[in-house]
Amino acid sequence: MFRRFKDSYLFYSFKQDKTAILSFAILMLLLVLGSLAPVIAPFDPYDPNSIDIMNAELPPAWAGEGEAQFWLGTDIQGRDLLSTILYGLRLSILIGLGAVGLQALLGILVGLAAGYLGGKTDAVLMRMADIQLSFPYLMVAIFISAIFQVVFGIGRYEQLAVPLLIVIIGLAEWPVYARTVRASVLGEKKKEYVEAARVIGLNRRLIMFRHVLPNSLTAVMVISTIQVANAVMSEAALSFLGLGMPITKPSLGALIKSGFEYIFSGSWWITLFPGVLLVLLVLVINLLGDWLRDVLNPKLYKG
Repeated sequence: MFRRFKDSYLFYSFKQDKTAILSFAILMLLLVLGSLAPVIAPFDPYDPNSIDIMNAELPPAWAGEGEAQFWLGTDIQGRDLLSTILYGLRLSILIGLGAVGLQALLGILVGLAAGYLGGKTDAVLMRMADIQLSFPYLMVAIFISAIFQVVFGIGRYEQLAVPLLIVIIGLAEWPVYARTVRASVLGEKKKEYVEAARVIGLNRRLIMFRHVLPNSLTAVMVISTIQVANAVMSEAALSFLGLGMPITKPSLGALIKSGFEYIFSGSWWITLFPGVLLVLLVLVINLLGDWLRDVLNPKLYKG
């Protein structure tokens, strides 16, 4: 399998594209840093014993009033900013991947059923997707967060903020997958191999999942890269508005929000460093998504 991939046009194109190689390398570095945050972070930002409020808003170590142990300075609570950013990167990536996984699961199932079954099933499912798209995810987030906090309390909300954000972002964006998969399935189900499967007596479910779906997933690969970037940005936006991660367990968006009101008072590093990392993460994902779209689009093939 590895040898087939090594000899494929996809890998050949990747080797020829320096932007794709650099973007992939940076993305892998960020994923490793986020995954290993508990191991490589100098401090544990979740441990109250490692936090001293007297260290609040210390500038980076290379600045005049900075301290060597806080290389990127500290935030408004006295936490080491480098450690907090690593943990925040971990949460942002986790929420982004989780939300896209939920989007893909719902969207693929709906798009596959709508495209293959057609008729009233197609009409009902696509109208559901249209209705979903008419509600901005911010409205959905405000509605769900408010209900959850009223029913279970703020303390419980802070404990379940990660899965709740995954559900909110996932439910808001699944129609993107549904429409794309439906369009691919409509083209695939008219091909000869599907007719042959029907003739030999294969049941509808087997044809849908074993034959039609695998041949309709090319576009899903491209969408997924873009949707991960969108999910990370959505989480950052929600956290910036106070609807995402709590300050006790900050993501990159929550860190940007926590330091935003202090940026003009001189504590620029609290917002700047998480913001730069967020932009870098979204940028490399989008660049990889653009490259993948160009490679998998047969109209752009120049072989």
